[in-house]
Amino acid sequence: MGLGTFLAFIGVGLAAALPGVGSVLGVNYAARAAGGVLTEDPEKFGPLFLYVVLPGTQGFYGFVIAFLIMNAMKGLGDLTTMQGAQLLAASFPIVITGLLSAIYQGKVCVAGVNLVAKKPAHAMKGVIYAAMVETYAVLGLLISLFLILAVK
Repeated sequence: MGLGTFLAFIGVGLAAALPGVGSVLGVNYAARAAGGVLTEDPEKFGPLFLYVVLPGTQGFYGFVIAFLIMNAMKGLGDLTTMQGAQLLAASFPIVITGLLSAIYQGKVCVAGVNLVAKKPAHAMKGVIYAAMVETYAVLGLLISLFLILAVK
């Protein structure tokens, strides 16, 4: 295995792992808060479920980019060091935005869980705030995708 392939594999690993770690943490925050609310009112499971799963999407975005990098590696054949470095760099937008936005989205979702606990009719207002954080993960996903497609 050449250096280019090794660098690309690092990008695959980072893209798969770090947004996943962020999702684990974000889902953990929201699920713990939701569990507390459900002990008092199990009927609120539906609106709370959305808050718990939202921070998990970044892990999927990272998986998609990892898969696309591996697919690009097959299409390019023997990778030069520069191509490997480019694929590694292409992983950075989703690695960084996926990791951080999942963690902070989880914290925003905790606030949404608290909103549902007190005013269930306003549940979607909290989802809108959580979706605002998600926007940056989507932008990271898109930039990583565009960078992968630019590697020649």
